[in-house]
Parts: sequence; structure tokens; C-alpha cells
Amino acid sequence: MAEREMSASFLLLLLAWSLLRICAGDPLFYESFDEPFEGRWIASEKEDYKGIWKHAKSDGHEDYGLLVSETARKYAIVKELDEPTVLKDTTVLQFEVRFQNGLECGGAYLKYLRPQDAGWTPKGFDNESPYTIMFGPDKCGPTNKVHFIFQHKNPKTGKFVEHHLKYPPSVPSDKFTHIYTAILKPDNELRILIDGEEKKKANFLSTNDFEPALIPLKTIPDPDDKKPDDWDERAKIPEPDALKPDDWDEDAPMEIEDEEAVKPEGWLDEKK
Repeated sequence: MAEREMSASFLLLLLAWSLLRICAGDPLFYESFDEPFEGRWIASEKEDYKGIWKHAKSDGHEDYGLLVSETARKYAIVKELDEPTVLKDTTVLQFEVRFQNGLECGGAYLKYLRPQDAGWTPKGFDNESPYTIMFGPDKCGPTNKVHFIFQHKNPKTGKFVEHHLKYPPSVPSDKFTHIYTAILKPDNELRILIDGEEKKKANFLSTNDFEPALIPLKTIPDPDDKKPDDWDERAKIPEPDALKPDDWDEDAPMEIEDEEAVKPEGWLDEKK
């Protein structure tokens, strides 16, 4: 199940998007929007999403897409896949989008939904609908990034935790069409591409690539921990019972010359 969500102060045209599993060869899902979307894509009827989707041509071009028709509105639309997708092979998530009058403040991203509760329908989608992956551009004020967020079930607590890609790429600042691609590989590698050019590489198991890390740190600070009352702040503490070894030489120099040491090739004696 896939869903597209955005808030908009711009006019956006989604031209195509696909979900591809490399080993299987054929796309798991592909949408060109050449034909009207009604009946195949279902717009959310929740109160937050008042924006009206339209099937329209790209400004100045003949290709059709899914158009965000009004500014300053929130939009959400859902497409249910024929069957659940298991991301065990190399999987490619990709969509093509154009901000026809530029992007000043808004997000335009895809969410790949988890199985929903009994009785849920696409018309009932909202921001709380559980998902697995969220991917796409987001820009407003100081925020300027291509999101990649995934939710993972903690095996200890049984709760789903949201993990955000650190240092994601920036959103192109123009009015042209761009292709956003996320490649997920079986070795836990993630690659983010814009227009076919790699902008970010990460690993799902790295402690440096996601916040919070999927694999917890070995040590975790305890904010409630306190020093004992008799804690000694000195960096070094004398050991009154310590004894020098029997062969201790009080007259030995601090440094001992290594008679077998050889200068490296290219050593500069005059270098200071």
C-alpha cells in the first residue's frame, strides 16, 4: 500500500512513480498518470486534507501528471498495491516530480504504508496511519532536505520506532522536473539519488547514519546517575603502598636511544 502526502504553498505535478524489485526484474508497481487516476487512487477525506487533486498536463509540456491544484492546502492520496511488498531483494523506490512555480514551503513525499487496522480504508488516511518508509523532498524555513525515514519494530519493546536519515541531501531549488530515487539493498546499504546522481549513501545498521540508530549504543548515558558522596575529583591518586621494582634505576635517562633505528627515506634533517 502506498500513499502520497503533502502540504503545499506551490503547484506540484507528480509525473510518474514506481516500485521495483531488481531480482524479480519487472516493476512491482508503476504509474505514469497518462490516464485519469479516479477509481485507482483514492483521496483522503480526513478534515486536514482539503486540497483537490487533478489530472493535468505539465506546464509547457504534453505529458500528464497528478496535479496539486491549490496553494496553501494539505493533500493526501492513496494507492493500494495488489499484494504486500517484502523488501528482501534490492528494491528501488522512485518518483518524478516538478514544482511548477518553485518550492518555498511544503513537503512532497511518499509513504509506504504498513498493513492497517481492520476497517481502515484509504479515505481514512491521516498522519497517524502506520507506515514503513517515508521518502521525498521537504522545504520550509531552515528545513531543506530529501527525507528518508523508516519505522522499525523494536524487538524488545514491540513498539515501532521512527529512524531519520542523518545529513540528507538538499532539495533542488528550481522549477524543473526531478527524479528522486531510493535504492535499498540486501546488505543494508541505502543510496539516495536525484536525477540519477548519487547524493547520499548510508547503512541501516550504522550507528552514524540514522537518528536514533537502529542498533543501540553499547553504553547509554544515565541522566539520573550521581557521583558517590566520597568521590575523589583528583585525576591521579597517590598509592602509599606502592614500591619501586628491585631493578629500578634512578639514574636512567628519561629517553633511551634506539641504536637500531633508521631514518625514513626522504627524511629532512633541516626541517623544523
